[in-house]
Amino acid sequence: MKRKLLIILLLLLCPIILSSCDKKEEKNESEEEEQIVTEEITEGEIEGYKFKETDEITNRVKIQMQDGSIILIVLSNSDTPITIANFQKLVSEHFYDGLTFHRIMKNFMIQTGDPNGNGTGGSDEEIKGEFKLNGVENNLSHTRGVVSMARRGANPDTEETMNSASSQFFIVHADSTYLDGNYAAFGKVFAGMDTVDKIADTEVGSDGQTPIKKPVIKSIRFIEVEKVA
Repeated sequence: MKRKLLIILLLLLCPIILSSCDKKEEKNESEEEEQIVTEEITEGEIEGYKFKETDEITNRVKIQMQDGSIILIVLSNSDTPITIANFQKLVSEHFYDGLTFHRIMKNFMIQTGDPNGNGTGGSDEEIKGEFKLNGVENNLSHTRGVVSMARRGANPDTEETMNSASSQFFIVHADSTYLDGNYAAFGKVFAGMDTVDKIADTEVGSDGQTPIKKPVIKSIRFIEVEKVA
C-alpha cells in the first residue's frame, strides 16, 4: 500500500518538476540572448562594398554593434575639418567602444557618443561648431543617413552652446533639413542603413526618446573600402 501511494505521489510531482525545468531552460536561453557579444568583424562585404580594418587613419569607419550588425560611414565634408579630425582622434583612441545609442527618435535621428549613457557626458575636448549659424559654411544637408555632431542645445545660440560639441553624434533617420545651418554635419552612412532602421525601431520609454534597452556599440574602427564590381 505504501509503495502504491509513493508511486502515485511521484507521478503527480513529475509534471511540476518538468514544468520547472522548462522554465529554467527558457530563462537561460533568454539570459544568453541578452548577453550576445560577437567577435570583432575585421573584414567583410556589405551592400556591394568590401571592407577591411586598418590601423591607418582613413575617412571611412565601421560601426559594429554588439549583435554583429554593421554601419559604414564616410567622413566626407571638406567644410568640417575640425569636426572630422576630432572624430578620427576619438576613433583612434577606441573612445566609442562599449558606448550606447542613448537617445532614439524614430523618423528623426539616433544619437550616441556619451560615456555617461544619458546625454550629459562627452570627451575631454570641445570643438568649434562648423555650421552656418557659427560662421562656417556647411553645405551638407541633414538628409537620411547623414552623420552630424550633437551639442548643448540650440537656444540660446551663444558661443558656449555653439562650440560645445565633443564626442556625441547622431545619424539622421529621416530627412531633417531644418537642422541645416545649426549643426555640424560631417559624414554619411553609405552602407548599413538597415542597421540604423533597426536601432530606430528600439522600444523607448514614456519620454519618447530614451531606449528601454540601449543598443550597444561594440567598436568603431577605421576601414579600407573597395567597391565590388
